Amino acid sequence: MNSTLNRRDFLKFSATMAFGAGVMPLSKSRLVVGFDQIIRVAAPSVSVYSQPSDESSIQYQHYRDDLVNYYFEENSPYGPGYNPHWYRVWGGYMHSAHLQKVSTVLNPIMDNIPETGILAEVTVPYTQTMWLKGKKNWEPLYRLYYQSLHWVDGKAEGPDGEVWYRIHDEALDNIRYYARAEHFRQVPYQMFAPIDSDFPDSKKRIEVNLATQTLTAFRGNEIALQTKISSGLPDYSPKPGAIPTNTPKGEFKVYSKMPSKHMGDVKLTSDIEAYELPGVPWSTFFAEHGVAFHGTYWHDNYGVPMSHGCVNMKVDEANWIFRWTLPRTIGDKIEQTGSGTRVSVI
Repeated sequence: MNSTLNRRDFLKFSATMAFGAGVMPLSKSRLVVGFDQIIRVAAPSVSVYSQPSDESSIQYQHYRDDLVNYYFEENSPYGPGYNPHWYRVWGGYMHSAHLQKVSTVLNPIMDNIPETGILAEVTVPYTQTMWLKGKKNWEPLYRLYYQSLHWVDGKAEGPDGEVWYRIHDEALDNIRYYARAEHFRQVPYQMFAPIDSDFPDSKKRIEVNLATQTLTAFRGNEIALQTKISSGLPDYSPKPGAIPTNTPKGEFKVYSKMPSKHMGDVKLTSDIEAYELPGVPWSTFFAEHGVAFHGTYWHDNYGVPMSHGCVNMKVDEANWIFRWTLPRTIGDKIEQTGSGTRVSVI
């Protein structure tokens, strides 16, 4: 963990982070960020190429959580075939694989937060959380990223004197951490409303094809949704006792749904390179070892395996799966269990 921060130290820290406005400090590798068309670097580093091709010369690098202004997007004839999507930026092109398109939207403070909590979405590129160690000592914890979802169960005066929300992380028993309230907006209950509920649930099924990296949702023999996904990475040399990273093949049923899930090692850390993924949105679990369909805010590289076993999807498509499948869910429940929709992984 980082060293303890008092109020004065925190103000210096927040000036450096500038997370109140979603603006990052400048360095030699960073650009001044405008208000539209912004991408966040979601990997340790991403190269800027002279042309939209990974065989062209590298001009320079951007680094984790840099915010980059882009001019336009294009599908390059140079590929790669599974994902030819590139961004034109200052000095060249960046491939979309490890970039997240983001915005900065500040929100009014929510009133009357129930003890059961309110599901809220991060609406800035990222927000730095803090947790109170003792009575006065604030320490940095996780960064929460754009489109991630979190349970807000209270509010308090934060280390900068502003209103911060108290976040209930379902993976941490008795620990609460805090983040700037204006960086979150309540998820509307419509995002839990069932889709295609007039069609017999017994005739719905999902097929995941690992060879083509596609997901197809069937209502009878009709295709309701077909899209690219990223499944688990091949596990060529698994360690004894380790959880495999490949997505298992077989016949399954959805058994649990969580609109917000902390995935990864679940350790208390402020290391942005640690394997910590708080607030993974719209998780629909169907196989052992916690294999789920879920939204993904840390890459945009669908069509190739990328995960630790889960089926990575675009956030809006993961919400569609969440709403289309059984068991039904409601907007104030951390987890809903039950025997659900059939899933085939081939």
